[in-house]
Amino acid sequence: MKKILFLNLCTIVLFCSVTACAQNNNTDKISGNKNSTTKKTQKTMDLSKVTNPTVNAAMTAWQNGDSKTFLSYFTDNPTMTDDGNPKGFHVFVKEACGEEKFLTIDSVENNGNDITGNFKAGKWGTFKVFFKFHQNADGKFDRLDIGQAH
Repeated sequence: MKKILFLNLCTIVLFCSVTACAQNNNTDKISGNKNSTTKKTQKTMDLSKVTNPTVNAAMTAWQNGDSKTFLSYFTDNPTMTDDGNPKGFHVFVKEACGEEKFLTIDSVENNGNDITGNFKAGKWGTFKVFFKFHQNADGKFDRLDIGQAH
């Protein structure tokens, strides 16, 4: 009887050990990396390089997908170009804000108004882009130029 209980106990311990080991080798369904958990870890990008406080605030809103706050830093009818071609600013914000974002900030120039970095552009993929903010005398942005950086 003791031998049967001992074998049953060994079987239970062995089963639990195998199950626990298998759990440590889960593959993250999001990144494909092996992790001990399948939860996505959201990482906040560092915007401290963006020295212009208004650009920084606008970019924080952009990164958070907050189009209402992003728009609040612009005049009512700002102009916009995408790779030098005129683009509808409000249509762009409506379609892209919350769907597209910077993954890294590689450089900040022009008194903190020009940002270049890796950008995830939805269906278009990930590549290096620039955002150039043009600020008027009232402190609002009246133009945004974006495009692929070379």
